[in-house]
Amino acid sequence: MSEEKSLNFIEEIVETDLASGKYTSITTRFPPEPNGYLHIGHAKSIVLNFGLTKKYGGATNLRFDDTNPITEDTEYVESIKEDVRWLGFEWANEYYASDYFDQLFQFAMNLIEKGLAYIDDSSSEEIAAQKGSPTQPGTRNKYADRSVEENKQLFLDMKSGLYADGNKVLRVKIDMASPNMLLRDPIIYRIKHAYHHRTADKWCIYPMYDFAHGQSDSIEKITHSICTLEFVPHRPLYDWCIEKLNTFPSKQYEFARLNMTYTVMSKRKLLQLVNEQMVEGWDDPRMSTISGMRRRGYPAAAIRAFCDKIGVAKRDNLIDFGLLEFCVREELNKSALRRMVVLDPLKLVITNYTQVEEWLSTENNPEDENGGVRNIPFSKEIYIEQEDFMEIAPKKYFRLAPEQMVRLKSAYIIKCDSVVKDDSGKITEVRCTYIPESKSGSDTSGIQVKGTLHWVSAAHAIQAELRLYDRLFKVEDVANAQGDFKDHINQDSLQVISHAYAEPALQQDETNQPFQFIRKGYFVRDKQSSADKLVFNRTVTLKDAWAKVVKKG
Repeated sequence: MSEEKSLNFIEEIVETDLASGKYTSITTRFPPEPNGYLHIGHAKSIVLNFGLTKKYGGATNLRFDDTNPITEDTEYVESIKEDVRWLGFEWANEYYASDYFDQLFQFAMNLIEKGLAYIDDSSSEEIAAQKGSPTQPGTRNKYADRSVEENKQLFLDMKSGLYADGNKVLRVKIDMASPNMLLRDPIIYRIKHAYHHRTADKWCIYPMYDFAHGQSDSIEKITHSICTLEFVPHRPLYDWCIEKLNTFPSKQYEFARLNMTYTVMSKRKLLQLVNEQMVEGWDDPRMSTISGMRRRGYPAAAIRAFCDKIGVAKRDNLIDFGLLEFCVREELNKSALRRMVVLDPLKLVITNYTQVEEWLSTENNPEDENGGVRNIPFSKEIYIEQEDFMEIAPKKYFRLAPEQMVRLKSAYIIKCDSVVKDDSGKITEVRCTYIPESKSGSDTSGIQVKGTLHWVSAAHAIQAELRLYDRLFKVEDVANAQGDFKDHINQDSLQVISHAYAEPALQQDETNQPFQFIRKGYFVRDKQSSADKLVFNRTVTLKDAWAKVVKKG
């Protein structure tokens, strides 16, 4: 019997809350800001939030934290929804922080009426200076002494658009000597005359994240508000607002965000890569975005498995990118159809083959008993890989060489007889003979060979462009590497093979179908592919090539 998987600390909290009767069911939320595309770090949060309600019952809301109109766009909203659904989850409710702007305004007015909030006319520089330092307490300014009525009127005037951006802010009155700098009268509303993607020009004041976040949770009756560790210092303000407003007591819990080798997890840095055209776009297959990984051919199931393997921790650590690739390989090995594609062709002529052509049968996926078979054409002239032939071969070289025999995958055993060279001495053709009795599936030749090569019939081959993607950065810990992060970009992260030769079955295969190009890696058809020009992206190599690079380094 397999051991039962241990609970992570959040699951332990949930089980305790349910067992005690504190909740009869739980409600979580995934609250992205629509200011960019989601990345693999968000996938961890998605899997955690939706996974909890799937396991324990309840609901997960998708809530867009759209309180900063300058950076947000409906393009990002739609991409986020597509990513969540692609990962295999469906939200119970779709909400926006902007749905609550009227209610949040009333909450803020409530704090003013209780004498817990005031309008401050200070500049951002003055506010920063008055907050003090981690070792020195801050000092309140004269604006904190304004009357409730004056603060209410000023707040209404802010809402009416009477003041310019930065002219006034609304702060809550907590503790200017608190060791937690975030409790030194934090700002909860600021003026921002900007068009909002949902509320248009209705508002010119917007709540700060720390205020909107907790109150949105409370409005939706979120039982377990799960954030990453950088929000630990924000939790006291979260709790303070809920207490003073006497709203639903949502609780915030923090877990370690995903940090992964050879990757950046910052929307700002990802946006920089896009804007400076260092990548093709948000869905460039080298990007850590979910859309980029989808385009590269990473299965959603592999990303979910990866998130499950790394678990939920209370301490930050750096996860090896190779673990994600392992999960991708493990999933694709089960689901990818096998196809033969030659990347660097060398013509091979079978001199004693007299038929025009014949169609041979081969399995689509030996790992899938229901995968079926397909027919592949065989003819007198075929292509093999240049690297699969050596004129002067060392011992234990089991590929093709003069007087040496190999098997052609799902076809025949052949023997190399001679080579043809051009004037420069380059081999342009290899001449072989085949053993008619050695046909795969009905071999009566009695000949045993150690090497098996993939191949493509020259007369039937279709051309395809292959894009061989690698890791976008050369250093493991990009976030802590010296210099600008862009200095560490791997200039060899994309290699394009313009004229690979593929078996004709690839032309009929479905667009989103994953493939294993035998002996070459896993591939998927790119969105830029067409009937006239097939384009395939390499999802991942068959083995971890980077492990060798690291050992050599």
